[in-house]
Amino acid sequence: MGRNDRKRRTPLATKAIAASAALALGGGGLLWAQMNASAHESNSSGQNQTKAAAAQVATIACPDVGQQLTNVPQKARQGVATELANLDKQITEAYARLASTRQAQANDASFVQNAIVGPLKEKRAATIDRIRIDIQRVGGSVNAAALKQLAACTTQNATNTTTAGRGGGKNNGGGQNNGGQNNGGQNTAAPSASASASAPAANNGGQAGNGPTAADFVDITKVANNVLAKPQNQAQASTGSFTTKCGVNANKNHNTDNVIVAPGVTNGAHHEHDYVGNQKVNAFSTNDSLLAAPSSCQNQSDLSAYYWPVVRVQDGSQEFDANALGGGKEGNVGKILTPAQAQIKYVGSPASKVVAMPQFLRIITGDAKTLTNGLANANAHWSCTGFENKVQLTEQYPICPQGSQVVRTFAFQSCWDGVNIDSANHRTHVAFADPASGVCGNGFKAIPQLTMRLVYNIAPPTIQADGTVKNAYAVDGFPEQLHKASTDHDDFISVTKNNLAAKIANCVNSGKKCQ
Repeated sequence: MGRNDRKRRTPLATKAIAASAALALGGGGLLWAQMNASAHESNSSGQNQTKAAAAQVATIACPDVGQQLTNVPQKARQGVATELANLDKQITEAYARLASTRQAQANDASFVQNAIVGPLKEKRAATIDRIRIDIQRVGGSVNAAALKQLAACTTQNATNTTTAGRGGGKNNGGGQNNGGQNNGGQNTAAPSASASASAPAANNGGQAGNGPTAADFVDITKVANNVLAKPQNQAQASTGSFTTKCGVNANKNHNTDNVIVAPGVTNGAHHEHDYVGNQKVNAFSTNDSLLAAPSSCQNQSDLSAYYWPVVRVQDGSQEFDANALGGGKEGNVGKILTPAQAQIKYVGSPASKVVAMPQFLRIITGDAKTLTNGLANANAHWSCTGFENKVQLTEQYPICPQGSQVVRTFAFQSCWDGVNIDSANHRTHVAFADPASGVCGNGFKAIPQLTMRLVYNIAPPTIQADGTVKNAYAVDGFPEQLHKASTDHDDFISVTKNNLAAKIANCVNSGKKCQ
């Protein structure tokens, strides 16, 4: 589909993958890679992992069904989206049981399998079967056997819950600055199937016990430069830019919905979002309601929805959502930080002119589930002011020197299939350009590339002698993802009036700097 999917595995990661298979739904609609590690496979020291003292169950790893569904008939998409949201809810509930039963796990090596993972599989199997029914009901084709195999979940131990620790490389740039969305690739070992715990705590760190840990932070001054040069502009390059000023969400417009992936489902994101631009975005928004909503942008023709997970400092604060789903009840705790700056800019292609974005185009960049999915779709970029052109981090949060601010940046997919404003898995209708040339592949068209730069004032975290992190900060996320830096992501719905989409494209194509 023109996507730049580099998927590299280290020898260690390859060895850890016990089985893999590709299965098809609807003649290529579902591609599934099964990654299993034997619960009784010995580690490099010859010690059985199910009995190792460090093999505490830290989190649950389930196949991401939604990312595999690339060929869902339009008439079935609402029903499928609802069931996918049910799968997410089931995982968050299972993780809550995992986190609250540490003593029972220590007393009974089979507790996790019998009381948590086994029942979760049964619930998932029923939900996945409803997805099959929804697709078949409208004439879609389903490989039932492939879907059925996505029901089983495994667990991950406390010792292998960082993507860096599973072969991803701690300081790779990844994402838009280092080989497209997939550099560093899928250098992740399969989740461990061990279901035992030798101690009541899983050592997941963080104010809520689900991260981040000391390993999730790095002193940016000690990281080697990793930002690659951008492609050289070709003769037909579109070198202009269009900046839209939409504020920093100072009015604290938050919710835990996600209308793109879970329309009609309250708390479909399971974490808080900041919203700028369109001010009436929630699970029940429609194209018509978005067009009728107010905007925080200075240019009132820009009604686009720009939203991202909030960043919190885990300082013991009890936020407004401390006792709410998506907030404290799901491990998202601490003081929500409002960005000091939020720059939203559309830029051009180094290889060609761009076409205007279609009305209501939806794009998600990054992956909220990289801890269990691997880094294939990761597009997180963390840095510090003064270091942005030198170091970009995907798998760790930076500890910035005094006087430097934390920076999150996003560069969205800039190639569009020319037809669809969304796709079943919200990915295949858009793609990244080739990182070396900037060219869109396989018939995709270049569109203005949406970029965002969010700057935060955060006191530098410090690692204590006991391994805890003082002044830890982290992005909101699904509780079982343990607040990993790589789970950062960003969402966008293009909504414009008064021919603004064409004006943005014309500005970019003409080489002007507009706003």
